[in-house]
Amino acid sequence: MPQKHFPCSQVTLTLREKTLNNLFDTIRNTLVPIHKEGYVFVAAFFIVSLILGYIAEPLFWIGIVLTLWCAYFFRDPERAVPQDDDLILSPADGRISHVAMVVPPAELMLGTEPMLRISVFMNVFDCHINRSPVRGQVTHIEYRAGQFVNAELDKASEDNERNGLVIESIHGKVGVVQIAGLVARRIVCWVKPTEPLSAGERFGLIRFGSRLDVFVPAGGQPRVTVGQKAIGGETVLAEFNSAKGPVISRRT
Repeated sequence: MPQKHFPCSQVTLTLREKTLNNLFDTIRNTLVPIHKEGYVFVAAFFIVSLILGYIAEPLFWIGIVLTLWCAYFFRDPERAVPQDDDLILSPADGRISHVAMVVPPAELMLGTEPMLRISVFMNVFDCHINRSPVRGQVTHIEYRAGQFVNAELDKASEDNERNGLVIESIHGKVGVVQIAGLVARRIVCWVKPTEPLSAGERFGLIRFGSRLDVFVPAGGQPRVTVGQKAIGGETVLAEFNSAKGPVISRRT
């Protein structure tokens, strides 16, 4: 049977097409969608960059860098969310700043007894989409005006502007508090009372730099330590029905 011979140029073209397709696939998989809340900000940054460009070219490039940062800030990546009602998941990307027994804010109406509070601090480079730490139903939402001190400070949970949610889960009521920070000037919450939430479901965001507190019902054992990096919708903050008890972590 005679063999087919392809011209060298055709082989080269095929290899080039495959290379370009692989490159496009890599770019598509690398780029992360921008949440619609960020569209107006990205557009505003870009328009300002064009205006600055008429003044001086270096200002244009500075504006472009800031525009890219703005797009990066409002990124909304997909997450692999564990489907287990015994887990409390991180509501945001960031660093674990506090793990302690604390009396929850009065507006959450969770009682006066201390609850396990796990705080996630988000800097301006973290993804600021907020996700539900559990599956359940929103039973209460309360907004409180306040200051804008550094959200990493413990007193920020009492002094700063904040928005609290209570989610009824199979293990009891879970409190989630969105806390504005030093730079943040806008807390956004998309859900309303009586609405159901899935674990890891998006419910809001905070612009720009902030913190989230999660109040865990009795029986939940912490699974993170201060200083640990958390990924929203994926990192397990606490766990129920585990015979292991608290897990001790050390930084290496």
